[in-house]
Amino acid sequence: MKILICGVGGRMGREVAKMALDGVRGAVPVAGMDIVPIDTREFRTYTDWASVEEMPDCIIDFSHHAGTTALLQYAIEKKIPAVIATTGHTEEELAEIQAASKEIPIFFSGNMSLGIALLVELAKTAAKTFPDADIEIVEQHHNRKLDAPSGTALMLANAIKAVRDRARLIFGRQGHAKREKDEIGIHAIRMGNVIGIHEVIVGTDSQTITLKHEAHSRALFAEGAIAAAEFLISKPAGMYDMKAMIDAE
Repeated sequence: MKILICGVGGRMGREVAKMALDGVRGAVPVAGMDIVPIDTREFRTYTDWASVEEMPDCIIDFSHHAGTTALLQYAIEKKIPAVIATTGHTEEELAEIQAASKEIPIFFSGNMSLGIALLVELAKTAAKTFPDADIEIVEQHHNRKLDAPSGTALMLANAIKAVRDRARLIFGRQGHAKREKDEIGIHAIRMGNVIGIHEVIVGTDSQTITLKHEAHSRALFAEGAIAAAEFLISKPAGMYDMKAMIDAE
């Protein structure tokens, strides 16, 4: 499976390249893309899509959401599936991703961890089991992360909203208003070199359930992205996510 790594110079891009060079799931990195020139001996890298000569089986994107439009234009033109693991997209960019999925297969997830996929399902189950419980989401990341809240926190919140029709998201708290029943609070912490910690806290008057996932290494996200690429290349045009991949296994 030949892959092109978008954002190859970043932490996650380098992690994907390392795993692919080791042959994880049969992946082979044939090209890289970044906004600045990146020197690699094993494969060529580019700073603009028009210069790419290789023909990958799939694109894995761990870059910046501002590059989404150009990536999708290239992927659609070349009919190449794309795994989009970047977060922080604007509403316009999300609409572009949705539109592109009608022409090519796209795997889109705010988190590439199988453990997070399990956390999402557990959170939905808890929300359904305790329909009157208060729910808060707390996420922690390193002090260099640009978007807040994280894409994973939003993914968790939207999954809970799917089973709670009247739920609404509240980002942080301040002022002197009491908590409303249908709120889902989301809180972001940025400090040090934290890779990623997500907690879903479900509380009633008599008990509290805390669901927590902690990433110990960025390798788990890279491996998940490669697994997503392997899953995606045999699929028709459409939008896919971690749940679709898990259900297919």
